[in-house]
Amino acid sequence: MPNRSMTEDDPLEDFDRRTITIDAVAKSVYVAGTGPAVIVMPEMPGISPHVARFARWVRDAGFTVFVPSLFGRAGAVPTVDEGLTVFKRACVSAEFRALAVDEPSPAVRWLRSLAASAHEECGGPGVGVIGMCFTGNFALSMMLEPSVIAPVLAHPSLPLDRPDETDSGPEELEAVRSRLEAEDLTVLAYRFQGDPFCRAQRFAAYSKALGERFVGKVLPDEAANATTSPFFEHVIANPHSMVTAHLVDEAGSPTTVARDEILQFFRERLLAERTSDQ
Repeated sequence: MPNRSMTEDDPLEDFDRRTITIDAVAKSVYVAGTGPAVIVMPEMPGISPHVARFARWVRDAGFTVFVPSLFGRAGAVPTVDEGLTVFKRACVSAEFRALAVDEPSPAVRWLRSLAASAHEECGGPGVGVIGMCFTGNFALSMMLEPSVIAPVLAHPSLPLDRPDETDSGPEELEAVRSRLEAEDLTVLAYRFQGDPFCRAQRFAAYSKALGERFVGKVLPDEAANATTSPFFEHVIANPHSMVTAHLVDEAGSPTTVARDEILQFFRERLLAERTSDQ
């Protein structure tokens, strides 16, 4: 993949921009690649150049990547003022439940339907999903869609004011656990050790609810990239975005190893049938 600047807006010219309408709600979705589908849900405040870079890594690993634009300007470098505006708007939007406990955001229903449609289009054994930060928890809630078989939670941050809780209710967690056990699936999750938006208590809550099917991994804060965009430097101000803004793109770095583990997780779940047929 050619090197692209992470400090300039990304034109996303190598993605097919689609307008997808589900239940009368239309959203832009950026699609690229071939192979089974992987849905990359952007972190706050939108599809930044770092999110687009991760999506290209997924594409180049052998997948059709779907990146829904859920908030913010697609391709924009996150600035402080614009990022805060997007964040505040999302927090009061009817689509999201930033502070709610045991109550997934309504946007998840739209995303489940997107997963079903992507699976029908791309084939394969199922769909991979990764949520980041504001959308991190969504990847688990999407397990109620049967096509989703490879969920990754990257620094799941909701509910924002309850670090020891999740936005999945007891019934949803039980349904997900039953499915994980019945189909021999796992949930992969990542966080930085000192991340104030995704603390150890949240991983503990997921582990209690899902047992050994929840595989939570923690990286040391010093593994994070110290040079990033203004929004992450001045607003987030802590190691947080493991596979995007705070990833150190160097062979052997802990964040690059985490990225490669995620890509391998998708390969094992979504390309297994293809590999066995060769």
